[in-house]
Amino acid sequence: MVKKHSRAKKTIETVLVYILLVVITLITIYPIVQIFGISLRPANELYSTSLRIIPENASFKAYREVLFEKDFFTWLRNSVIVALAVSIFGVTLASNAGYAFSRLRFRGRKTGMISILVTQMFPATMLLLPLYILMSKFHLVDTLFGIIIAYTATALPFCIWTMKGYYDTIPVDLEEAAMIDGTTRFGAFVKVTLPLSAPALVITALFSFMAGWSEFIVARVIINRQGLYTLPLGLESLSSTFQTEWANYAAGSVIVCIPVVVLFLLLSRFLISGLTLGGVKG
Repeated sequence: MVKKHSRAKKTIETVLVYILLVVITLITIYPIVQIFGISLRPANELYSTSLRIIPENASFKAYREVLFEKDFFTWLRNSVIVALAVSIFGVTLASNAGYAFSRLRFRGRKTGMISILVTQMFPATMLLLPLYILMSKFHLVDTLFGIIIAYTATALPFCIWTMKGYYDTIPVDLEEAAMIDGTTRFGAFVKVTLPLSAPALVITALFSFMAGWSEFIVARVIINRQGLYTLPLGLESLSSTFQTEWANYAAGSVIVCIPVVVLFLLLSRFLISGLTLGGVKG
């Protein structure tokens, strides 16, 4: 009787947990579904307060306008260039810096780690003025290279800590065995440590990509030329003082989300292991 009671209790708890997860998932998905519904509204229903997901006379006209009547592909090209560059710089610099903090013992190591952690306490808005002054001094205002540097700098602290935490979980003995076999420390790092760090590298690459793909405030300050607009700036340009193209705005938002969702689905296997194992040691 006790076993049956315990089994029934566990079953009820499991069902309640699943119900809670379903409710949370629905609450999370609903705004996205609502945005998709707004993107399908015809022009005469843009300011409707109806909560229907699929409006009457639904149309994909907004998607056609965003893709072919706006500079969407220019925005897309700029965003891809920035996001990929930030990902490459982020992975390259964070993988090396994280390894140095994890494996090497040098003067200023603890101070450097604390300094990197402290930078995470300040929001990006506090850095806008000094960042703009720096960019202006180096003539990087209104250039894609300027925002690539800015995004890389803001993403690096988190990426370095992620890589450092993951390197701590990899036994040093593996590298020492490789060095005994004749390889150098750098060779052991490239041939042994990096392949074992694939989940953390994916986390770093994805975080860096997101920093370059979806950031708005820094880009708004540094970029003024419309030909250099990224996707967030391009979507923001659809709104004006007197009128906002809500259907186009919603359609563009849905399109912009698709690459990120696809990336998360493709890399979910690495993301789970990277987020869990990377936090075992600090």
